Amino acid sequence: MSGPGPAPNIIPILPNRETVVFPSMLVPMAIGNDRWIRAIDSVAASHKTIAFFYQAEPTEPLTRESLPSIGCSAAIVRLLRLPDGSVQILLQGVARTRLAEMVQTDPFPLGGVEPVDETVEQTPELEGLVLNLRAQFQKLVSAAPNLPEEMAIALANIDEPGRIADFVAANLDLPLPDKQALLEELNVAARLRQATVMVSRELEVAEIGSRIQSQIREQMDKSQREYYLREQLKAIQRELGEVDETEAAAAGLKERIAEANMPEEARREADRELDRLTHMNPMAPEASVIRTYLEWMVAVPWSKSTEDHLDLLEAQRVLDEDHHDLEKVKDRILDYLAVRKLKPELKGPILCFVGPPGVGKTSLGQSIARAMGRKFGRMSLGGVHDEAEIRGHRRTYIGALPGRIMQSLRRVDVNNPVLMLDEVDKLGRDFRGDPSSALLEVLDPEQNHAFVDHYLDVAFDLRRVLFIATANMLDTVPAALVDRMEVIEISGYTEEQKLQIANRYLLPKQIQEHGLSPEAVKFTEAAIRRIIQQYTREAGVRNLEREIAAVCRRLARRVASGESGAVVVDDPEITDYLGPSRFRHDTAEQTDAVGVVAGLAWTPVGGDVLLVEARAVPGRGNLILTGQLGDVMQESARASLTYARSRASALGIPEDFYERTDVHVHVPAGAIPKDGPSAGITIATALISALSQHPVAHQVGMTGEITLRGRVLPIGGLRDKVLAAHRAGLTTVIIPRDNERDLSEIPETVRSHLRFVPVDHMDEVLAEALLAEAQPERIAASIGEPEALAATATPSAMGLGRGGSRA
Repeated sequence: MSGPGPAPNIIPILPNRETVVFPSMLVPMAIGNDRWIRAIDSVAASHKTIAFFYQAEPTEPLTRESLPSIGCSAAIVRLLRLPDGSVQILLQGVARTRLAEMVQTDPFPLGGVEPVDETVEQTPELEGLVLNLRAQFQKLVSAAPNLPEEMAIALANIDEPGRIADFVAANLDLPLPDKQALLEELNVAARLRQATVMVSRELEVAEIGSRIQSQIREQMDKSQREYYLREQLKAIQRELGEVDETEAAAAGLKERIAEANMPEEARREADRELDRLTHMNPMAPEASVIRTYLEWMVAVPWSKSTEDHLDLLEAQRVLDEDHHDLEKVKDRILDYLAVRKLKPELKGPILCFVGPPGVGKTSLGQSIARAMGRKFGRMSLGGVHDEAEIRGHRRTYIGALPGRIMQSLRRVDVNNPVLMLDEVDKLGRDFRGDPSSALLEVLDPEQNHAFVDHYLDVAFDLRRVLFIATANMLDTVPAALVDRMEVIEISGYTEEQKLQIANRYLLPKQIQEHGLSPEAVKFTEAAIRRIIQQYTREAGVRNLEREIAAVCRRLARRVASGESGAVVVDDPEITDYLGPSRFRHDTAEQTDAVGVVAGLAWTPVGGDVLLVEARAVPGRGNLILTGQLGDVMQESARASLTYARSRASALGIPEDFYERTDVHVHVPAGAIPKDGPSAGITIATALISALSQHPVAHQVGMTGEITLRGRVLPIGGLRDKVLAAHRAGLTTVIIPRDNERDLSEIPETVRSHLRFVPVDHMDEVLAEALLAEAQPERIAASIGEPEALAATATPSAMGLGRGGSRA
């Protein structure tokens, strides 16, 4: 074993906790303790060696028992003194030594040491251990990036088996206790085995690390790189004592879940998803889905609500302040508030306002919310085709969201708002589902206490929500859905009602919105009436408000140009602001005409007057129908012709007219589709007038369905039809007798200007409408009717005398 020479018996002792020194190995070391510096100085001055012993835990005073049995003597190869008084030395291990005794401890430890002999037996096993260790170390150098290739070359140049094991142990990053165990092993073969085990373990770790690095390089993409960087960032934040954003967000969600006061089922689901989130990679795609879900869960108003204002007088004042008339709706709301005051746990009603556009259905919902002290939410259902718009999407879909019901509740942030379902009659259905069917659960008080949105997937109680649906007509709404709602019909306004609405609401609103002063702008009653009569034709007041806004814009322009003083808008000036009249107030025929009858029709925008024209021309008995008539209306025309043929002789019509005469029935405004059974008696009257050449009274309007036997059946929408007749200037309205009870819904101001003639049979219709006598039909009891209609009627008894006198 090479070295500077045998070590003396008494040499300085230096305990060390940083490293283990092996023979023949170079070890750099920095020393700053004055005590150990003096020991180094004494060694440097005498060119002696110093004994190093590994000591895991320092003890004072230093004793032989506190040090391990085997250490290593070393010579100082180089010494460098630094300006701060410390020294840096380069040591070279000389030989294993055993501490025999401690000679002194101050000013630095001295001890008596003696060399240790190694046991070496040159056997084939020893040679095999050396070869195996070299091969394993060569592999380790190739696999470990921190071991230079020169180490393998240096190991190949060492011949002594004991030095080979020492070299390997000194250059591996092993735990210090393992290195000390290898230093204390005096049997060279056993030392080689220990070194081989250590190299094999390091080689396995290096290969695993290399394999992991290879897999990472192959699989790493942008998201994985970001994750790696975020993990490093989190480690840095932990070292700096900063808060981890992911952990802070999870803690915030946990606190918000506790504050949301959810039902037990919803709380369990939220806690389960939060637990999944906390154990999930924050960069995983599903993590963002869970975070969004939890944000929705804590945002839904599970327990937030407003307190109802149950003061009936105040509610009455608010409703009257916001809306003129509409007494039926106001009474229904006041009834609900009264019952709610007596029974607080009452379920919310499901109301449905049905009426033409512009009559105030949506704004009425806002007034109801204000009267009750509740928040107001609105969701438009027009054009909705997807069932998921109501129930929400499953979370498995990208971009999934809750349905509109839960979204509206989140916006108002309470669980008892007034929620308006606007345009429920305009829901569509296609391959994506039927939204109206999804509303069946929402609008059923017996089911909506456990409404389950597909996105949230937990039950939500909708019983405290006051649902108000609006529709222009109920024909397109499924019967099952209509059955779940309390339908309140809101008909069009009369001229007097429109006048009151304009003075109370529309004028003040438009004057304010256009920056005008109420004191500087006045509209006379005649001016408003002219706008109503000649510039609008509607059931509601939406177009009326637009025309008033057009006048206010012109007035605002004058004021902005520098004009001052009060402006009074009177009847003659309306033409200057709005141009020529668009409609004729009196739309009825001006003279009596053959084959022309004023029929009353209902449309989604209110009532209307349709002039039905009929002409008899030479032909072969064909019935020609024009004017975009629907199937039901065409059937009414054919039934009317059959009735006329069956009564030809009594009505003064040639009995063989159908063999040489074509009858053409036309309803003007041919570009507009028309349908419905209520034009039956109108078409029949026009046909009979054209065939008999008896004129029809031009001031008479009519509505009613006809049968082949001439019976007049009831119809719907009477209020709107009567209002249209009043607007058109008619004076007499013929209605089915079964509709006589509906006259109470018509305002008194309209009823006072019209004469109503309830009828059961076409004989009565013709007696009132035709201006010539016709023989009444006598219905025999033998045809099976329980009563014989007009069995004993005479021309004078049926009112035909009035018509005959005009002829």
